[in-house]
Amino acid sequence: MTTTNLNQSAIAVVGLRKSFGDKVVLDGIDLDVPRGKIFSLLGPNGAGKTTTVNILSTLIRADGGQAWVAGHDVAAEPDPVRAAIGVTGQFSAVDHLLTGEENLRLMADLHHLGKAEGRRRAAELLERFDLVEAGKKMAQTYSGGMGRRLDLAMTLIGDPEVIFLDEPTTGLDPRSRRGMWQIIRDLASRGVTIFLTTQYLEEADQLSDRIAVLDHGRIVATGTPDELKRRIPGGHILLRFADARSLASAAEVLGNVTRDDDALTLQVPSDGSMRALKTLLDRLDDWSIEVDGLTVHTPDLDDVFLTLTGQPTNEEVTTS
Repeated sequence: MTTTNLNQSAIAVVGLRKSFGDKVVLDGIDLDVPRGKIFSLLGPNGAGKTTTVNILSTLIRADGGQAWVAGHDVAAEPDPVRAAIGVTGQFSAVDHLLTGEENLRLMADLHHLGKAEGRRRAAELLERFDLVEAGKKMAQTYSGGMGRRLDLAMTLIGDPEVIFLDEPTTGLDPRSRRGMWQIIRDLASRGVTIFLTTQYLEEADQLSDRIAVLDHGRIVATGTPDELKRRIPGGHILLRFADARSLASAAEVLGNVTRDDDALTLQVPSDGSMRALKTLLDRLDDWSIEVDGLTVHTPDLDDVFLTLTGQPTNEEVTTS
Protein backbone atom coordinates (compact mmCIF):
# COMPACT_ATOMS: atom_id res chain seq x y z
CA MET A 1 0.00 0.00 0.00
CA THR A 2 1.63 3.25 -1.17
CA THR A 3 1.67 6.52 0.80
CA THR A 4 -0.50 8.12 -1.90
CA ASN A 5 -3.13 5.42 -1.54
CA LEU A 6 -3.08 5.75 2.25
CA ASN A 7 -3.65 9.50 1.98
CA GLN A 8 -6.70 8.89 -0.21
CA SER A 9 -8.13 6.04 1.86
CA ALA A 10 -9.74 6.37 5.27
CA ILE A 11 -9.53 2.58 5.67
CA ALA A 12 -7.30 0.19 3.73
CA VAL A 13 -7.16 -3.55 4.32
CA VAL A 14 -4.91 -6.08 2.58
CA GLY A 15 -5.12 -9.84 3.16
CA LEU A 16 -6.71 -9.60 6.60
CA ARG A 17 -7.03 -12.95 8.37
CA LYS A 18 -8.52 -14.02 11.68
CA SER A 19 -9.37 -17.39 13.21
CA PHE A 20 -10.88 -18.42 16.52
CA GLY A 21 -9.54 -21.89 17.27
CA ASP A 22 -10.01 -23.93 14.10
CA LYS A 23 -12.75 -21.64 12.76
CA VAL A 24 -11.55 -19.26 10.06
CA VAL A 25 -13.57 -16.04 10.37
CA LEU A 26 -11.67 -13.81 7.95
CA ASP A 27 -9.87 -15.50 5.10
CA GLY A 28 -7.69 -12.83 3.53
CA ILE A 29 -10.04 -9.92 2.87
CA ASP A 30 -9.14 -6.68 1.03
CA LEU A 31 -11.03 -3.40 1.52
CA ASP A 32 -10.52 0.20 0.42
CA VAL A 33 -12.75 2.93 1.87
CA PRO A 34 -12.25 6.47 0.49
CA ARG A 35 -12.28 9.40 2.89
CA GLY A 36 -15.62 11.09 3.54
CA LYS A 37 -17.74 8.24 2.13
CA ILE A 38 -20.32 5.86 3.57
CA PHE A 39 -19.17 2.27 3.19
CA SER A 40 -21.34 -0.71 4.12
CA LEU A 41 -20.13 -4.21 4.92
CA LEU A 42 -22.92 -6.75 4.42
CA GLY A 43 -23.03 -10.46 5.12
CA PRO A 44 -25.00 -13.21 6.81
CA ASN A 45 -24.73 -14.04 10.49
CA GLY A 46 -21.24 -15.25 11.33
CA ALA A 47 -19.70 -13.87 8.13
CA GLY A 48 -17.11 -11.85 10.07
CA LYS A 49 -18.50 -8.30 9.97
CA THR A 50 -18.19 -7.53 13.68
CA THR A 51 -14.79 -9.24 13.77
CA THR A 52 -13.66 -6.90 10.99
CA VAL A 53 -14.89 -3.86 12.94
CA ASN A 54 -13.19 -5.11 16.12
CA ILE A 55 -9.85 -5.48 14.30
CA LEU A 56 -10.07 -2.10 12.57
CA SER A 57 -11.00 -0.38 15.85
CA THR A 58 -8.03 -2.09 17.63
CA LEU A 59 -10.21 -4.16 19.97
CA ILE A 60 -8.66 -7.41 18.76
CA ARG A 61 -5.59 -8.26 16.69
CA ALA A 62 -5.60 -9.91 13.29
CA ASP A 63 -3.70 -13.13 12.67
CA GLY A 64 -2.39 -11.93 9.31
CA GLY A 65 -2.55 -9.20 6.71
CA GLN A 66 -2.38 -5.45 7.25
CA ALA A 67 -4.89 -2.70 7.93
CA TRP A 68 -4.62 1.06 8.05
CA VAL A 69 -7.18 3.48 9.49
CA ALA A 70 -6.78 7.25 9.01
CA GLY A 71 -3.32 6.54 7.60
CA HIS A 72 -2.11 4.59 10.66
CA ASP A 73 -1.20 0.92 10.84
CA VAL A 74 -3.78 -0.70 13.12
CA ALA A 75 -1.33 -3.20 14.61
CA ALA A 76 1.76 -0.99 14.88
CA GLU A 77 0.07 2.32 15.76
CA PRO A 78 -3.06 1.55 17.78
CA ASP A 79 -3.05 4.80 19.80
CA PRO A 80 -3.22 7.17 16.78
CA VAL A 81 -5.94 4.93 15.31
CA ARG A 82 -7.98 5.15 18.53
CA ALA A 83 -7.57 8.93 18.55
CA ALA A 84 -8.94 9.16 15.00
CA ILE A 85 -12.00 6.91 15.29
CA GLY A 86 -15.35 6.61 17.00
CA VAL A 87 -17.25 3.36 17.51
CA THR A 88 -20.97 2.91 18.00
CA GLY A 89 -21.56 -0.78 18.57
CA GLN A 90 -24.57 -3.06 18.47
CA PHE A 91 -25.15 -2.37 22.18
CA SER A 92 -25.40 1.14 23.57
CA ALA A 93 -22.51 2.55 25.61
CA VAL A 94 -24.89 4.96 27.36
CA ASP A 95 -24.88 4.93 31.19
CA HIS A 96 -28.59 4.85 31.96
CA LEU A 97 -28.09 6.15 35.50
CA LEU A 98 -26.67 9.44 34.18
CA THR A 99 -28.43 12.23 32.31
CA GLY A 100 -27.74 12.75 28.63
CA GLU A 101 -25.58 15.76 29.40
CA GLU A 102 -23.65 13.85 32.07
CA ASN A 103 -22.96 11.03 29.61
CA LEU A 104 -21.53 13.51 27.11
CA ARG A 105 -19.42 15.30 29.73
CA LEU A 106 -18.10 11.94 30.95
CA MET A 107 -16.96 11.18 27.39
CA ALA A 108 -15.36 14.63 27.21
CA ASP A 109 -13.39 13.82 30.36
CA LEU A 110 -12.28 10.51 28.86
CA HIS A 111 -11.03 12.43 25.82
CA HIS A 112 -9.08 14.75 28.18
CA LEU A 113 -11.00 17.84 27.11
CA GLY A 114 -10.95 20.76 29.50
CA LYS A 115 -14.10 21.39 31.54
CA ALA A 116 -15.11 24.45 29.54
CA GLU A 117 -14.50 22.68 26.22
CA GLY A 118 -16.32 19.59 27.47
CA ARG A 119 -19.38 21.64 28.41
CA ARG A 120 -19.27 23.42 25.05
CA ARG A 121 -19.04 20.17 23.09
CA ALA A 122 -21.83 18.56 25.15
CA ALA A 123 -24.15 21.53 24.59
CA GLU A 124 -23.35 21.61 20.87
CA LEU A 125 -24.08 17.90 20.43
CA LEU A 126 -27.28 17.98 22.49
CA GLU A 127 -28.57 20.70 20.17
CA ARG A 128 -27.33 18.97 17.02
CA PHE A 129 -29.08 15.72 17.96
CA ASP A 130 -32.29 17.40 19.19
CA LEU A 131 -31.65 16.33 22.79
CA VAL A 132 -31.49 19.71 24.56
CA GLU A 133 -34.64 19.15 26.62
CA ALA A 134 -33.84 15.47 27.20
CA GLY A 135 -30.25 16.28 28.21
CA LYS A 136 -31.31 17.01 31.80
CA LYS A 137 -33.16 13.70 32.12
CA MET A 138 -31.73 10.31 33.05
CA ALA A 139 -30.93 8.23 29.99
CA GLN A 140 -33.05 5.34 31.29
CA THR A 141 -36.12 7.44 30.41
CA TYR A 142 -35.10 7.79 26.74
CA SER A 143 -36.86 6.08 23.86
CA GLY A 144 -34.86 3.73 21.65
CA GLY A 145 -34.29 6.42 19.03
CA MET A 146 -33.19 8.99 21.61
CA GLY A 147 -30.80 6.50 23.16
CA ARG A 148 -29.17 5.74 19.82
CA ARG A 149 -28.83 9.46 19.07
CA LEU A 150 -27.17 9.99 22.43
CA ASP A 151 -24.88 7.01 21.82
CA LEU A 152 -23.75 8.48 18.50
CA ALA A 153 -23.37 11.94 20.03
CA MET A 154 -21.04 10.41 22.62
CA THR A 155 -19.00 8.93 19.79
CA LEU A 156 -18.63 12.40 18.26
CA ILE A 157 -17.23 14.05 21.39
CA GLY A 158 -13.70 13.28 20.16
CA ASP A 159 -14.42 14.70 16.66
CA PRO A 160 -13.43 11.44 14.90
CA GLU A 161 -12.30 11.17 11.27
CA VAL A 162 -13.76 7.66 10.93
CA ILE A 163 -16.85 6.26 12.64
CA PHE A 164 -17.66 2.56 12.84
CA LEU A 165 -21.41 1.99 13.10
CA ASP A 166 -22.10 -1.65 13.90
CA GLU A 167 -25.85 -2.28 13.44
CA PRO A 168 -26.72 1.31 14.47
CA THR A 169 -30.50 1.12 13.95
CA THR A 170 -31.28 -2.35 15.31
CA GLY A 171 -34.53 -2.23 17.25
CA LEU A 172 -35.54 1.26 16.14
CA ASP A 173 -38.96 2.03 14.73
CA PRO A 174 -39.12 3.21 11.08
CA ARG A 175 -39.29 6.92 11.94
CA SER A 176 -36.32 6.74 14.33
CA ARG A 177 -34.38 4.69 11.78
CA ARG A 178 -34.90 7.31 9.07
CA GLY A 179 -33.87 10.02 11.53
CA MET A 180 -30.64 8.15 12.16
CA TRP A 181 -30.10 7.85 8.39
CA GLN A 182 -30.21 11.62 8.04
CA ILE A 183 -27.71 12.03 10.85
CA ILE A 184 -25.36 9.60 9.08
CA ARG A 185 -25.73 11.48 5.78
CA ASP A 186 -25.00 14.76 7.54
CA LEU A 187 -21.83 13.32 9.08
CA ALA A 188 -20.59 12.16 5.68
CA SER A 189 -21.37 15.57 4.17
CA ARG A 190 -19.04 17.08 6.80
CA GLY A 191 -16.20 14.81 5.63
CA VAL A 192 -16.52 12.04 8.23
CA THR A 193 -15.97 8.52 6.89
CA ILE A 194 -18.67 6.04 7.91
CA PHE A 195 -18.02 2.29 8.07
CA LEU A 196 -21.44 0.69 8.46
CA THR A 197 -22.50 -2.87 9.14
CA THR A 198 -26.20 -3.57 8.94
CA GLN A 199 -28.75 -6.30 8.39
CA TYR A 200 -31.24 -3.81 6.96
CA LEU A 201 -30.53 -3.90 3.25
CA GLU A 202 -32.76 -0.91 2.54
CA GLU A 203 -30.49 0.99 4.93
CA ALA A 204 -27.38 0.04 2.98
CA ASP A 205 -29.12 0.86 -0.31
CA GLN A 206 -30.23 4.30 0.91
CA LEU A 207 -26.95 5.34 2.54
CA SER A 208 -23.98 3.65 0.93
CA ASP A 209 -21.55 5.08 -1.58
CA ARG A 210 -20.01 1.60 -1.82
CA ILE A 211 -20.84 -1.85 -0.48
CA ALA A 212 -18.81 -5.00 0.11
CA VAL A 213 -20.49 -8.36 0.65
CA LEU A 214 -18.71 -10.72 3.05
CA ASP A 215 -19.49 -14.43 3.06
CA HIS A 216 -17.62 -17.28 4.76
CA GLY A 217 -14.76 -14.93 5.58
CA ARG A 218 -14.24 -13.69 2.02
CA ILE A 219 -15.32 -10.61 0.09
CA VAL A 220 -17.55 -11.97 -2.69
CA ALA A 221 -18.53 -8.65 -4.30
CA THR A 222 -17.89 -4.91 -4.08
CA GLY A 223 -19.43 -1.93 -5.84
CA THR A 224 -22.03 0.77 -5.61
CA PRO A 225 -25.57 -0.40 -4.79
CA ASP A 226 -26.58 0.02 -8.44
CA GLU A 227 -23.52 -1.85 -9.71
CA LEU A 228 -24.27 -4.79 -7.44
CA LYS A 229 -27.92 -4.88 -8.46
CA ARG A 230 -27.01 -4.89 -12.14
CA ARG A 231 -24.90 -8.02 -11.61
CA ILE A 232 -27.95 -10.05 -10.66
CA PRO A 233 -30.16 -11.59 -13.40
CA GLY A 234 -33.85 -10.77 -13.54
CA GLY A 235 -33.71 -7.08 -14.45
CA HIS A 236 -36.02 -5.97 -17.24
CA ILE A 237 -37.76 -3.05 -18.89
CA LEU A 238 -41.54 -3.28 -19.13
CA LEU A 239 -42.88 -1.50 -22.22
CA ARG A 240 -46.54 -0.58 -22.50
CA PHE A 241 -48.20 0.17 -25.84
CA ALA A 242 -51.39 1.98 -26.81
CA ASP A 243 -52.61 -0.70 -29.23
CA ALA A 244 -52.06 -4.27 -30.35
CA ARG A 245 -50.46 -3.22 -33.63
CA SER A 246 -47.65 -1.31 -31.92
CA LEU A 247 -47.18 -4.22 -29.52
CA ALA A 248 -46.85 -6.72 -32.36
CA SER A 249 -44.41 -4.51 -34.27
CA ALA A 250 -42.21 -4.01 -31.21
CA ALA A 251 -42.22 -7.73 -30.42
CA GLU A 252 -41.05 -8.49 -33.95
CA VAL A 253 -38.28 -5.88 -33.83
CA LEU A 254 -36.99 -6.75 -30.35
CA GLY A 255 -37.22 -10.54 -30.54
CA ASN A 256 -36.22 -11.80 -27.07
CA VAL A 257 -39.22 -10.54 -25.09
CA THR A 258 -42.07 -11.77 -22.89
CA ARG A 259 -45.35 -10.67 -24.44
CA ASP A 260 -48.67 -9.97 -22.72
CA ASP A 261 -51.34 -9.24 -25.33
CA ASP A 262 -54.06 -8.54 -22.76
CA ALA A 263 -52.00 -5.92 -20.92
CA LEU A 264 -50.37 -4.66 -24.15
CA THR A 265 -46.91 -4.99 -22.58
CA LEU A 266 -43.53 -6.43 -23.49
CA GLN A 267 -40.95 -7.45 -20.88
CA VAL A 268 -37.44 -6.95 -22.26
CA PRO A 269 -34.42 -8.38 -20.36
CA SER A 270 -32.10 -5.53 -19.31
CA ASP A 271 -29.56 -4.54 -16.69
CA GLY A 272 -31.53 -1.33 -16.14
CA SER A 273 -28.67 0.98 -17.09
CA MET A 274 -29.24 4.27 -18.90
CA ARG A 275 -27.24 2.99 -21.86
CA ALA A 276 -29.43 -0.10 -22.19
CA LEU A 277 -32.58 2.00 -21.95
CA LYS A 278 -31.38 4.48 -24.58
CA THR A 279 -30.37 1.68 -26.95
CA LEU A 280 -33.78 0.07 -26.62
CA LEU A 281 -35.71 3.30 -27.23
CA ASP A 282 -33.48 4.28 -30.15
CA ARG A 283 -34.13 0.90 -31.74
CA LEU A 284 -37.89 1.36 -31.47
CA ASP A 285 -37.62 4.92 -32.73
CA ASP A 286 -35.72 3.72 -35.81
CA TRP A 287 -38.82 1.67 -36.65
CA SER A 288 -41.21 4.52 -35.76
CA ILE A 289 -42.76 2.47 -32.96
CA GLU A 290 -44.22 4.60 -30.17
CA VAL A 291 -44.14 3.47 -26.55
CA ASP A 292 -47.05 4.53 -24.35
CA GLY A 293 -45.11 4.03 -21.11
CA LEU A 294 -42.27 2.10 -19.55
CA THR A 295 -41.02 0.88 -16.18
CA VAL A 296 -37.48 -0.20 -15.33
CA HIS A 297 -37.28 -3.16 -12.96
CA THR A 298 -33.94 -4.01 -11.34
CA PRO A 299 -33.17 -6.56 -8.62
CA ASP A 300 -32.92 -5.04 -5.14
CA LEU A 301 -30.22 -5.66 -2.53
CA ASP A 302 -32.24 -8.54 -1.09
CA ASP A 303 -31.81 -10.30 -4.44
CA VAL A 304 -28.11 -9.44 -4.45
CA PHE A 305 -27.67 -10.77 -0.91
CA LEU A 306 -29.55 -14.00 -1.61
CA THR A 307 -27.71 -14.64 -4.88
CA LEU A 308 -24.22 -13.93 -3.53
CA THR A 309 -24.54 -15.60 -0.13
CA GLY A 310 -27.27 -18.16 -0.73
CA GLN A 311 -29.04 -16.98 2.42
CA PRO A 312 -32.12 -14.86 3.04
CA THR A 313 -31.70 -11.75 5.17
CA ASN A 314 -32.68 -11.95 8.82
CA GLU A 315 -33.24 -8.53 10.30
CA GLU A 316 -34.01 -9.81 13.76
CA VAL A 317 -30.64 -11.42 14.48
CA THR A 318 -27.49 -9.47 15.23
CA THR A 319 -24.34 -10.48 13.39
CA SER A 320 -20.81 -11.44 14.16
